[in-house]
Amino acid sequence: MGKDVIVACDFSSKEAVFSFLDKFTEEKPFVKIGMELYYAEGPSIVREIKARGHKIFLDLKLHDIPNTVKKSMAVLSRLDVDMTNLHAAGTVDMMKAAVEGLTREDGTRPILIAVTQLTSTSEERMQKELLINESINNTIIKYAQNAKEAGLDGVVCSPLEAGMVKEACSKEFLTVTPGVRFADGDVGDQARVTTPEKAKEIGSDYIVVGRPITAADDPVAAYRRCCEEFIDR
Repeated sequence: MGKDVIVACDFSSKEAVFSFLDKFTEEKPFVKIGMELYYAEGPSIVREIKARGHKIFLDLKLHDIPNTVKKSMAVLSRLDVDMTNLHAAGTVDMMKAAVEGLTREDGTRPILIAVTQLTSTSEERMQKELLINESINNTIIKYAQNAKEAGLDGVVCSPLEAGMVKEACSKEFLTVTPGVRFADGDVGDQARVTTPEKAKEIGSDYIVVGRPITAADDPVAAYRRCCEEFIDR
């Protein structure tokens, strides 16, 4: 499976997201639909973007009791998304239930990944506010190992952790990494960030890039720059 750049389409309406996607006349970027857009427009936005020829990462980060997650994933699998996710903190049983719900009758399913720790979470916050006394790296590794045990394809993690996740879980275990900024860009509200080029070196399989592309003066040029720095052409 080749590397790819996923564009985080964190817009509040279909008009805004289509205005953005219309700028891409040659490429069909892999796009992430998150909570803001999904809750604003509902499942139809997924179908409309899919019909335009884009791959879709539906980023809803499910976290509930196993039965609820299983039933919810069964609904999401019918939307024909390419990738979706949940919170690894929901336990191995919840993740196993998610795989079961996501798998269609013919045995196919979207890529399923687990969020380890959000890129906005620092070790200090994790320990002081969440009362998790392990180091953030140990926590991420354990959550990734739990995800692998449950049959998931990979995890969402900071690109800074992609290498150690692969070392702990295997090279085939996917790492989907937000927290990517250009070397000359603003880090925003994320605590653990790196550049597309460095993410490639560390071992990210997919990078998720939002504002450096969506808020750029020339989004298409910014997307192409990301691809040049991250993907082996």
